[in-house]
Amino acid sequence: MIVHRPLERRTIGSRDTARPEMRGRAPRPAAIRRDPPPPEPATASKAGNRGLDAFTFFIANLQTGFGPFLAVYFTQQKWTQSDIGLALTVGGLVSLLGQVPGGAFVDASRSKRFAAGFSAFWVGASAVMLAAFPSYLVVLLAMAIHSAASCVLTPSIAAIGIGMVGHARAGARLGRNASFSAIGNALGAASMGAIGYYLTNDAVFYFAGALVVPALFALSFIPRRAIGEVSQPEAGTTESEGSVKGLLTNRALLCFAACMVLFFLANAAMMPLVGSVLTMRASETATALVAACIMVPQAVLALTAPLAGRLAQVWGRKPLLLIGFAALPIRGLLFAYVDNPYWLVAIQVFDGVSASVLGVMVPLIVSDVTRRTGRFNLALGAVGTAMGLGAALSTSLGGYMADRLGSQSAFLGLAIVGALGTVLVALLMPETRQPDRKA
Repeated sequence: MIVHRPLERRTIGSRDTARPEMRGRAPRPAAIRRDPPPPEPATASKAGNRGLDAFTFFIANLQTGFGPFLAVYFTQQKWTQSDIGLALTVGGLVSLLGQVPGGAFVDASRSKRFAAGFSAFWVGASAVMLAAFPSYLVVLLAMAIHSAASCVLTPSIAAIGIGMVGHARAGARLGRNASFSAIGNALGAASMGAIGYYLTNDAVFYFAGALVVPALFALSFIPRRAIGEVSQPEAGTTESEGSVKGLLTNRALLCFAACMVLFFLANAAMMPLVGSVLTMRASETATALVAACIMVPQAVLALTAPLAGRLAQVWGRKPLLLIGFAALPIRGLLFAYVDNPYWLVAIQVFDGVSASVLGVMVPLIVSDVTRRTGRFNLALGAVGTAMGLGAALSTSLGGYMADRLGSQSAFLGLAIVGALGTVLVALLMPETRQPDRKA
């Protein structure tokens, strides 16, 4: 008589789960649990790339209105120099103090595209406020709004670019951003100069405000799904790495911030000193020569920034950073010993080299050192604050040396500070490029 035994239901974890032929053999080790690989970087479409190119271009046009045209406009409104200085100081202080909160806001924002569009709208609105309501309190409010919105706009553009292409191709994308920004600055200055000359200075700011419309239209061409998230910690990130305390103990980030303080401490005062020298040596053509000194670096930046972005992926960050820093003391030495006004304009090529390198390297290096933390924009704001501190101290330092020691000694002193920054990069700054992670 054959007895059919019912099949036993065996569950994972029961002792009698091995097949008969496997009994007596050593059990296989349990599979090691691994964290899921990081997601592949978003692939940017042609429409997305072109949309970001156009958005960067129009925003640079818009921001040009808040440059030298402000002083001309305030003077036309019969403001005193002290009132003009206070208005500019308000904008400068808000910009300096708002860098870190602005970056933290972008990190916390679920849509970097919305953050960029929202801040761009308020930059344009502040331009219209300046022209439509030129009372003192409204102008101070407009300057504060512009500076606060810019603290959000700048990191948003960098975050969108890196999120579109991923860390592995971030250098080339940031190079395109810098190039289109330089072209926008140059064309914006020319357009607004013509508008101010043939129409009125009020029209300059109305034109700047109107540029928000094509900027937002260009932003709409960037698909939201094409923007990867650069503000989320990667798998395996510890809580300490993603904390603010972790940023404060990040050696590479602290070293980079110190280098940038020295760079801007040496750099920011050079152009005002050059303007004073040109006025004394060629008073009749000083305005045209100063304009040329501004245009030359922008042209170099527009032409070389994409190349700098590509080389950053091939050579690494540190070699290019050394080139950008070394151009500054060379420029200072040449300014100290060259008398010909036209050669002073030619020396500004070195400023273009530095601007091209740093325009790409600042967001790229910050992206490298915060890649696992989810704090990219916060760290970018902190480095921006360091740059602002260096620039604020630079004008006082350069002016003091020029008054007490002469312009030649001032240029030499600034060149020495720039050389110290270059040495710091060479000795202490680590290479931050990381190998691309594959899934």
